[in-house]
Amino acid sequence: MTFKKTAETLYPNATTLKREYYTNPNILEEEYDKIFSVNWVCAGRTSDFQENLQYQVLNIGEESVIILRDDQGELKAFYNVCRHRGTRICNNSSGKFSKSIQCGYHGWTYDLKGQLIGAPHMEEISGFDKQDFPLHPVAIAEWEGFIFINLMDEPEEFEQFFEPLIGRFNAWGLPDLVTEETKEYAVRSNWKLVVQNYCECYHCPILHPELSAIHYYMGGRNDLYDGPFLGGYIDFNKDKKSITESGELSCPPLEGLKGDDLNRVYYYYIFPNMLLSMHPDYVMYHSVWPKGVDACKVTCRWLFSKETVNSGNYNTKDAINFWDMTNNQDWYISELSQLGVQSKKYFPSPYSGQESLLAAFDKFYLSRLGSVNGRSSQHPIGQSEIDTNLNVTSSDGRPY
Repeated sequence: MTFKKTAETLYPNATTLKREYYTNPNILEEEYDKIFSVNWVCAGRTSDFQENLQYQVLNIGEESVIILRDDQGELKAFYNVCRHRGTRICNNSSGKFSKSIQCGYHGWTYDLKGQLIGAPHMEEISGFDKQDFPLHPVAIAEWEGFIFINLMDEPEEFEQFFEPLIGRFNAWGLPDLVTEETKEYAVRSNWKLVVQNYCECYHCPILHPELSAIHYYMGGRNDLYDGPFLGGYIDFNKDKKSITESGELSCPPLEGLKGDDLNRVYYYYIFPNMLLSMHPDYVMYHSVWPKGVDACKVTCRWLFSKETVNSGNYNTKDAINFWDMTNNQDWYISELSQLGVQSKKYFPSPYSGQESLLAAFDKFYLSRLGSVNGRSSQHPIGQSEIDTNLNVTSSDGRPY
């Protein structure tokens, strides 16, 4: 892996996105159709399903997905839609099935593999065959203890898309870490502003004096700076050992880490909705979900070793409280950014050298927004072509 200074990978003449990408409902619909419905999105942790028959419901735009662990211990995902008259089957966000999945309208019943096993009085219908009406499956994959789903009928192979990340983070032992705490935040900004905020530390000296006391904002070195995966590391200042309120380790370092990895934090963005932050003693990740053109939900989880969590002898709040404070600082400025980009006097301006990953995000984002079936062309589509392709109009019908 070759790491480069952040400023060394800035695209020539890179500028911020235009206003409509943060304000136009038509573009949000395009994002649901061409990004969130056709890419592998982070949907949680495998450890969320400790027991067979447990389920969770995940909503992505107007789509709803049931994720479950079946009676054989295998993770499955299905559209939350009864095959009879389309009724949403599960209305609770989580729960546990008995031995089957039943629609509460007419009693159509499915096994945990999604096969229709009961349909009252349908035997009276000539030619009706239960095998023709299974729940519609959703592609599901596991990576480093995380769950990813893809709403495409024939998605890009997960291993192929994630190839640059396979094995890259083995030292952190991610599959074995357990969730110590989860916080959900309702942020009044476009989801991309949250992602873009994560991908740079140019703002750190002003917005995060506490974080800047732990690592130098211009110290970023990135090994992934083009495409769907972006990020790298920042070294701690000499007197700091982790990102905590005390600046000390909140617990013993993760077992597989050694050398320089004990003295730095790694920040990676995984397109489209995952932010992964790996520290010497713990891992934090965010999942970001659009909830409107000017609103999103961010779920943040802190992962520690089982030994740390089970012992109860360590101050994990030292890390959790620090990042909760920092998160709220970021949400505050993201909301102010949303208010600003809505102005008719907001125009694209040049990115600084410390914002090269934002330019890389914009480039990949635009290529996906102009993609066909979720697969971007080998020659990324330019912004003017994207605008034409989207036929973007304002709320009063005028072209932008």
